[in-house]
Amino acid sequence: MSIADEPLYPIAVLIDELKNDDIQLRLNSIRKLSTIARALGEERTRRELIPFLGENNDDDDEVLLAMAEELGVFVPFVGGVEHAHVLLPPLETLCTVEETCVRDKAVESLCRIGSQMRESDLVEYFIPLVKRLAAGEWFTARVSSCGLFHIAYPIAPEMSKTELRSIYNLLCQDDMPMVRRSAASNLGKFAATVEYTHLKADTMSIFEDLTKDDQDSVRLLAVEGCAALGKLLEPQDCVTHILPVIVNFSQDKSWRVRYMVANQLYELCEAVGPEPTRTELVPAYVRLLRDNEAEVRIAAAGKVTKFCRILNPDLSIQHILPCVKELASDSSQHVRSALASVIMGMAPVLGKDATIEQLLPIFLSLLKDEFPDVRLNIISKLDQVNQVIGIDLLSQSLLPAIVELAEDRHWRVRLAIIEYIPLLASQLGVGFFDDKLGALCMQWLQDKVHSIREAAANNLKRLAEEFGPEWAMQNIIPQVLDMISNPHYLYRMTVLQSISLLAPVMGPEITCSKLLPVVITASKDRVPNIKFNVAKVLESLFPIVDQSVVEKSIRPSLVELSEDPDVDVRFFSNQALQAIDHVMMSS
Repeated sequence: MSIADEPLYPIAVLIDELKNDDIQLRLNSIRKLSTIARALGEERTRRELIPFLGENNDDDDEVLLAMAEELGVFVPFVGGVEHAHVLLPPLETLCTVEETCVRDKAVESLCRIGSQMRESDLVEYFIPLVKRLAAGEWFTARVSSCGLFHIAYPIAPEMSKTELRSIYNLLCQDDMPMVRRSAASNLGKFAATVEYTHLKADTMSIFEDLTKDDQDSVRLLAVEGCAALGKLLEPQDCVTHILPVIVNFSQDKSWRVRYMVANQLYELCEAVGPEPTRTELVPAYVRLLRDNEAEVRIAAAGKVTKFCRILNPDLSIQHILPCVKELASDSSQHVRSALASVIMGMAPVLGKDATIEQLLPIFLSLLKDEFPDVRLNIISKLDQVNQVIGIDLLSQSLLPAIVELAEDRHWRVRLAIIEYIPLLASQLGVGFFDDKLGALCMQWLQDKVHSIREAAANNLKRLAEEFGPEWAMQNIIPQVLDMISNPHYLYRMTVLQSISLLAPVMGPEITCSKLLPVVITASKDRVPNIKFNVAKVLESLFPIVDQSVVEKSIRPSLVELSEDPDVDVRFFSNQALQAIDHVMMSS
């Protein structure tokens, strides 16, 4: 092939590959479009490649999706923004296909290109495209058009703006529910570009029609529109137009619509403002908390703390707390779990007295819930309550339940308790800790679950940091070292892990006198797993101790292990010896 023919080669290969039966070849070809465009140059890309892609009638959704994605970043390859309009025809075709994800990607790419185009080109090419799609015979085109109005409207001449508003109005009344759904979900974006006078007059009437749609899938998308439109309207208009809609939606016959209201409630409250929320939305929220559908109660329970922050404490205690008490004993474990994940945040909102009197009994009942996720959600947020009622009250009321949960049959609950212990220790102080929780911390080192033993070892390190080496020397080290004679090798491994973590906190003196001899003794263990863990621990200890100790104790032990029959023991001991030699040489 001559050099003169070379630019023809990429397009020829592309055409062949795009017609190939193998979908992977067709996909690879589409993914290489930018490379091919660079080889062809801007003019030939506009003249040959883009028209060819527009005519490509591939029926595989994966190929079409890749094409829609690639075309969205193609503006530089066709000669920049002044030629961006040539990319619109192939994307317009993709906006009409049946597969939703292809259409969505095509709309996304059109929006990206439209936001870069010059105003004159938008008027000449983009607005007519939107009108064509909106008037499309097949519903897919009309669905896609709804996502393009917010790009076309701001630069449209006054006559076109009026036309675009009326077209959008027609789309909101389309016979096909899919089109109305698309119009409802894109209404917020379109409304944000409409002038305020038209927003109040035209857009709000469109919105009110959508809120009365006979399809619940359209109404639930209109719920999202409430929050979006509420942010655009003046507070007074928001109360007039949006508030009645929210109240009606909270009593909608479809549970999915009520679920959306419960899920979006905080955003809706922000839109209408605090005063209308207190007067109008509290009864609506109470209804949702007592809804007969568990999914609605789950969504409403998850927003209880956020909602209470908008209200004053008296209103929360009067209206919301009775519902919270009911939800704490709800028949659905998922409702109780959703409540447990947020209820601790109510303590700072309600204040000390109300927390002690009203919330503590609820916390206790949730801490004893039969469903582990409920208990877990309460444990992980205990610090929020501590800030309000203080550690003395917390320890009196909740500590017995915490101690009980430390032996919970679900290991994730035990793990959550362990992770909370250092925080609890710092708040309780050393005396109280030794009395109530010290024994538990040693007990966890012999748990049947590895994750618990690992967390328990980390916990000891954090406690030693909190209370100091002297306390650790008295309360932790003797008991940990006693466990090295445990008949089960997994517990002996936990001891080695604990020593590795505690040594940096305890310092060189205690490490040499107390910890290192135990590790050296463990190097004679009959189990290979123990021996290679000894090698790892010795590697972690040598930076802590003196040079003389390394030569006298650590190196001879590692040399002996490096001649062990087990391959893993030899590997880790040699690795440790190399690490020691490397440090010696560099120093």
